Amino acid sequence: MTDLIEIRIDSRALEAALDQLARATANLTPLMRSLGAELVDLTEGRFEAEGPGWPDLAEATKQRRAKSGHWPGKMLQVSGQLAASITTEVGPSSVLVGSAKKYAAIHQLGGQAGRGHTVIIPPRPYLPVNEDGSLFPDAESAMVDVVLDYLHDAMA
Repeated sequence: MTDLIEIRIDSRALEAALDQLARATANLTPLMRSLGAELVDLTEGRFEAEGPGWPDLAEATKQRRAKSGHWPGKMLQVSGQLAASITTEVGPSSVLVGSAKKYAAIHQLGGQAGRGHTVIIPPRPYLPVNEDGSLFPDAESAMVDVVLDYLHDAMA
């Protein structure tokens, strides 16, 4: 005769935790708001640090700015309008961070500008995003941290 071993698992605590997590993730607007705020902070840091990796201004640009009293100074902050124009738009499952300034993309991605498109502007990515839409490693790590903090708080 074999003795029967019975194991019972009380899963009520696990089920309650999963229910709590489901409620916290039903509307992700608060998380999207936090992700947007983090992206704006990272963007402001890039303006302040001028990079990382931003190429220096052309000598002609430095001389022109010096004559108008704007050099030495920050590369993308002659008027401060681009940095001040960074906005967020938050939804229940997305966040949009960017600028509506006409010249925002040329500074982020680089390209030809000016009259006749004769001036080549190198990319100086102020948003922590590559051309393919992927986040820079520091931004990706920060986004993961924000999500983990949100989930941790939701389970508390």
